[in-house]
Amino acid sequence: MKQKIVRLSRRYLTVLRTHLHGGARASLLPAQGLGRRAVALGLETLELARMHEQAVVTLEAEHLKNSWQKRAENFFAEAMTPIVETHRAARQNKSDLARLNETLNRRTLELAATNFQLKRGIVRRQSVETALKVSGQHYAKLLRESLQLQANLRELTHQVLAAQEEERRHISHELQDEIAQTLLGINVRLITLKKESRTNTRGIKQEIASTQRLVSKSARSVRRVAREFQKI
Repeated sequence: MKQKIVRLSRRYLTVLRTHLHGGARASLLPAQGLGRRAVALGLETLELARMHEQAVVTLEAEHLKNSWQKRAENFFAEAMTPIVETHRAARQNKSDLARLNETLNRRTLELAATNFQLKRGIVRRQSVETALKVSGQHYAKLLRESLQLQANLRELTHQVLAAQEEERRHISHELQDEIAQTLLGINVRLITLKKESRTNTRGIKQEIASTQRLVSKSARSVRRVAREFQKI
């Protein structure tokens, strides 16, 4: 690295001498080339100024005319242009970097806020899922209990219907027995009337009255059983 700087210093002297000998119309592009080379080597303003000062001291020893000093200053200013531009770009980059850092910090805060909201949303969702799970278990239990109640109700209904059917059969048997007995009594009375109709008129009237009572009793039994059936 040191050797490169030494070579650049020698070249600076040579290019400056050539420029001064070229007169007032000499191009300053070579100076810019030296400045870009200094930038490539990482030299700063002070280091290039020292390089220029050494070249000026050497050129003064060569007894150049007085008019060359102003042109030497212009040459140095032109050589400094790439470094100045580099500094300007660096400042711009620094400013851009500061803006980027500010934007990054703002985005970081926004991201932190978003993450916080996201975590809160996750917590709420987990709470809702837990509540739904508990609620689902509760409703599943209620459904099982409802189904069991329905089964019990069907069984109870079956038992009630069976009891009613049994009661109907019992009443039906009672009705059949009672009517059969009444009809048997009526039949017996009729047979008796048939036998007595030839000899005992008074007895026939009594038997007819008794038979009428049996018929009335039978009718009352039928109505009573009908009412019992309506209650069931």
